[in-house]
Amino acid sequence: MKAIEATNLSKTFRGKKGHVVEALKNLSFEIETGEVFGFLGPNGAGKSTTIKILMGLISSQSGEAKIMGHRITSSDARKYVGYLPENPSFYDYLTAEEYLAFVGENFKMTSSQVKESSDAVLELLELTDARKRSVRSYSKGMVQRLGIAQVLLHDPDVYILDEPMSGLDPLGRVLVKNIILDLKRRGKSVFFSTHITSDVETICDRVGIIAQGSLKSVEQVQSVLTKGVTGYRVRLSEKRDGAHFEDAYISKDKIVQFLADKARSGAEISLIEPERKNLEQFFLDIVQDK
Repeated sequence: MKAIEATNLSKTFRGKKGHVVEALKNLSFEIETGEVFGFLGPNGAGKSTTIKILMGLISSQSGEAKIMGHRITSSDARKYVGYLPENPSFYDYLTAEEYLAFVGENFKMTSSQVKESSDAVLELLELTDARKRSVRSYSKGMVQRLGIAQVLLHDPDVYILDEPMSGLDPLGRVLVKNIILDLKRRGKSVFFSTHITSDVETICDRVGIIAQGSLKSVEQVQSVLTKGVTGYRVRLSEKRDGAHFEDAYISKDKIVQFLADKARSGAEISLIEPERKNLEQFFLDIVQDK
């Protein structure tokens, strides 16, 4: 069973002066169970529109989607999902623990389950000391962390996160990355949108690149990084005492012969480091049709 299946999703909006905007154009993709999938694209590419369709917040003109085998129009699909919108907002007169109790009730959790899970997620997101403060007193980063806490509360199988790192400081970003990696270790499925390529490099199995409403490419992240190798930076120790070092850049097609020549000459090699296009360059090449 696929965690998420989207088939030929299309969506148009009517803008100012009747101008029609094609937000999505026959978008299709699948996400496996236990997979972390990064949805990468520039602003306005269609990332949030896709997520809102998956969550049933808006409807597509054509196509269909399923979550854990259930059509997204079915309420059965909702119980499997934890959802973080792009700009989470809450009843700001509630405290964090009051809001989580409200969320737990909607997922039919018992009082004891809500208490146990709330304690765990508030501690994980470093909100324990602020749990009895009203949300209106929270900073943007704290609101974002509360949004992630409510996503985790009922321990769903599928996580759909729209820009989960938004508004977080560097410590918060590391925390959320570690949470996503832990979800992966536990066999959960994570689908998250972003425009930050470094986040995708460090935590995703696959990446889908969307631009102008169309899915341009779906690749294994490791494959992108491996295929992007253009050459190697080699550090040579020309003296036996290792006192003198020389760095050389060797192209990909010449590295084998270079290493063989240096081995025959008796040179010591202290470092071989690949130089590659990173995911950001791959993303730019796709978006700019290179």
